[in-house]
Amino acid sequence: MDMLEKYAHLLVQYCLEVKEGDRLLIRTTTAAEPLVKEVYRHATRAGAMVFLDLAIEGQGRILLDEAPERLLEKGDPFFLQAMQEFECYLAILAPYNLKEMAGVDPHRQAQRAKANRQAQEIYFKRIADQSLRRSLCQYPTISQAHESGMSTEAYSKFVYEACRLYDADPIASWLEVRSMQQRIVDFLNRCSKVHYQGKHVDLTFSTEGRTWINSDGRNNMPSGEVFTSPVEDSVQGRIHFSYPGLYQGHDVEGVTLWIKDGWIERWEAVKGKAFLDHIFAQDGTRRFGEAAIGTNDRIKQMSRNILFDEKIGGTVHLAIGQSYLQCGGLNKSAVHWDMITDMTEEGRITADGKLIYENGHFLI
Repeated sequence: MDMLEKYAHLLVQYCLEVKEGDRLLIRTTTAAEPLVKEVYRHATRAGAMVFLDLAIEGQGRILLDEAPERLLEKGDPFFLQAMQEFECYLAILAPYNLKEMAGVDPHRQAQRAKANRQAQEIYFKRIADQSLRRSLCQYPTISQAHESGMSTEAYSKFVYEACRLYDADPIASWLEVRSMQQRIVDFLNRCSKVHYQGKHVDLTFSTEGRTWINSDGRNNMPSGEVFTSPVEDSVQGRIHFSYPGLYQGHDVEGVTLWIKDGWIERWEAVKGKAFLDHIFAQDGTRRFGEAAIGTNDRIKQMSRNILFDEKIGGTVHLAIGQSYLQCGGLNKSAVHWDMITDMTEEGRITADGKLIYENGHFLI
């Protein structure tokens, strides 16, 4: 079995658990055609009806540059229908150009995001009630390899290793991850107050009435994290994100946030401050929708791709904006932006006063 066939088998059988009669939407770019073909083969073999939404190179930029205002304000009707009705959804990241949206009017980007808000809200609701099985994964492209500072071959190996595709039985390997992380979330779900401390962070938040989730590779591939949505007005303190970020084609580095009663009162950035100002002007972005801890020790380096970087073992991340309904979160926003900081040096996490994590490793 070659690597893409192995990848497709993992996505269809483990991540999406595709069943006969399911409707599956695959959304990606034409760059991912080799993987799409294998997923189509495996899903069809399982008895699913597969629908493809393949963007051509530059499609998103053309829309934002050329579309009249009235078109930007219309959502994608096919995507909306799929989010309302389909049983399975696979999003494959396969960018032709990661900086495609750089220089686009942020107002037009915000308009487009607002136009698709209904579909986004249904999406979050249905993954919360588990009526939609979805997965997000990566197909290695030249653009992403360059952004990661790797050759295309090295980046492909990086992706496959993070997904455990070199293991003899990737599904069995991910079931081991599930078991390990379940011990952690079971403990955290008995606690109500969490404290992140370290060189870059001194932050407390409440999780009372909220649920920690075991992200074991079914919703994201790769995964390897535990996450929750903190009580919105409970977050207190300061956090500096030591990892640079890339969001909507914009580089942002050295972000520091000051938070009181859950509200982000002040922010700084070494790079990308103007874009950060624009984001914090949008509804719901000055509260946190997620707090998480990365556990994937197969990811050995940063790749400037949030799907991988937020899972790095020895890091924590918080997302501004949209909460996860399955965690009990209440914050709503068109933005969900994960920001990451290292915890391997002097990092500590306590839960209800008990030390559970030190220097990048769990103690429970």
